[in-house]
Amino acid sequence: MSKKRIRDIRNDELIDAAISAVASHGFARVTMTDIATAAGSTAASINYYFGSKDQLIQAMMLRILGILKTANLRRLARAETPYDRFMAGLEANFDARLFTPEICAIWLQFWANAPYNAGLARLQMINRRRVASHFHRELMQLVPESRVQTVQTALQNYMDGVWLQAAMQRKEVDPDAARRDARRVADLLLKAG
Repeated sequence: MSKKRIRDIRNDELIDAAISAVASHGFARVTMTDIATAAGSTAASINYYFGSKDQLIQAMMLRILGILKTANLRRLARAETPYDRFMAGLEANFDARLFTPEICAIWLQFWANAPYNAGLARLQMINRRRVASHFHRELMQLVPESRVQTVQTALQNYMDGVWLQAAMQRKEVDPDAARRDARRVADLLLKAG
């Protein structure tokens, strides 16, 4: 196993601080000083490591998307059937490391800011296409082709709604319950029609 470089460790600390500060202050209001304070650092060190607040925010979103990817891969490794793979992708979106009040709040801001920030828009598009591709591939084996797009859209909109509601409530969330509920909704959509 390779050792982590000091630069990588510092990047991780600054990204962790950014997650905390953005969850508290919001994308628009958070300052480099807020993030530096959360990291026990200075705004100059953030500039040194990331170049700008926008680049740090993008690195923060990449970290969050990385959590989603890891959760997805971990679940897919155990999946044996198209149904299992479909549910693995669905449940990864409510992984306990990802589906937290802090990250839900950040995700809502990510959606709101993506249309106005090219870097965030690119990340949002990549993530949306990844989820759609995963669902589409498995749904092609689970429902008639004429229903694939409807089920996929309904499920993605359901997931977005759960995240939106969790972000707006700003209280503890229950990832286990979210996964159970998502599974029930998916099963209803798969059996309908």
